[in-house]
Amino acid sequence: MGEFNVLIPKLGESIQEGTITKLFVKEGDIINEDDVLFELATDKVDSEIPSPVSGKVKEIRCTENETYPVGQIVIIISMGETEIAQKKESVDKGEAKNQTKEDITGKEEYKSEKENESFVLSSEQNTNQDRFFSPLVKNIAEKEGIPLKELNSLKGSGLGGRVQKKDILNYIKEQQVKPRENVIKKEILPESKQPEKVSESAENKFKISVSVGADDTIIKMDRVRKLIAQHMIMSKDVSAHVTSVVEVDVTNLVLWRNKIKDLFQQKYNEKITFLPIITEAVAKALDEFRVINASVDGENIILRKHINIGIAVAKEDDTLIVPVIKDADSKNILGITREINGFGTSAKNNKILPDQLQGGTFSITNFGSFGNIIGTPIINQPQVAILAVGLIEKKPSVIETPTGDAIAVRHKMFLSLSYDHRVIDGMLGGKFLRRIADLLEQFDLKREI
Repeated sequence: MGEFNVLIPKLGESIQEGTITKLFVKEGDIINEDDVLFELATDKVDSEIPSPVSGKVKEIRCTENETYPVGQIVIIISMGETEIAQKKESVDKGEAKNQTKEDITGKEEYKSEKENESFVLSSEQNTNQDRFFSPLVKNIAEKEGIPLKELNSLKGSGLGGRVQKKDILNYIKEQQVKPRENVIKKEILPESKQPEKVSESAENKFKISVSVGADDTIIKMDRVRKLIAQHMIMSKDVSAHVTSVVEVDVTNLVLWRNKIKDLFQQKYNEKITFLPIITEAVAKALDEFRVINASVDGENIILRKHINIGIAVAKEDDTLIVPVIKDADSKNILGITREINGFGTSAKNNKILPDQLQGGTFSITNFGSFGNIIGTPIINQPQVAILAVGLIEKKPSVIETPTGDAIAVRHKMFLSLSYDHRVIDGMLGGKFLRRIADLLEQFDLKREI
């Protein structure tokens, strides 16, 4: 009979810690392999972490809403006790079937239940506030900027009207759609009399004093937005960002896709977009320019053997995550298309797996999908470059013909490459970007699918 240590998993190369937002088990529970143990949140994704083994939860070394470093032991599972415990649980349930709580007051099971519900207190016991709230609910309210008066107004679904986690989360979701105007209207001094905020520490040196008007609406950043902000600021602090831009004639690419897209859908049951074709070109260019497929560790440049391309995809809440196509240079158009389409479906259903976010060596973000023609993206650490893809537009262009120059309608797009100037100088970044453009402009119209 052995023990298995469940650790905080590494959900991404740059991820060093995660927050346990929900525990699904307690000590003594019998679990099967793949049963969900806890929900883990990082700045990139919220994931349900399953159990790798079957057994009995021997010890829980973590609590909800606390942050732990990658690799820390949070749950210990005793293996081999499943069958014995299940039999005992079956017997216990049979004995307790017709008993009331008063009959089993002395039992540990009821004692545990009473301890869990001990925070449901009467109004006489709560002299400082109208109702009592669990530490988890109060913590969520504090992070979301919900004052006590507003919290007291919530209708709870728990015992005695107690506000549970799901109640406050549902309330927060509703308020994100309809701003809490009645809540944030308070006595505010005129702008001319606003007290000036003074930075008191190094961590506050970039904070800006902002005047708030009586008609303004305040929306508190949620946890994910705070983490994204921290990650982006960190990237700008770490890397010397430079952006190069090139305009690409993708007429051949557009004509080829228009010609084969229906057949592709019928043959493979997959919708093909321009992104898989661009990803294929990027993978080929990365194979030729290995320094772009790298990371920086102090004064060392790490050249990555595998070309793993991250694709930025949108979730239902309009945040972005970056799942990774592993060994993209070894995959054909069909393989890349299937992975990208799968990422999109999984992201919308919040089903992206932790393993899909790990190991990226280069990233692509598609500004064109939002109707934008150009952008200057921020590098996804610890990578050293990221490519932004703009909108494809029809434009009049001068082209060379056997009889001289002529003006014709062509399909054009902008590609913009942000890169880390510590590693990549302008010449190398420009050559790499031009190589991607050449591969797209020289796309073979006769290519088979």
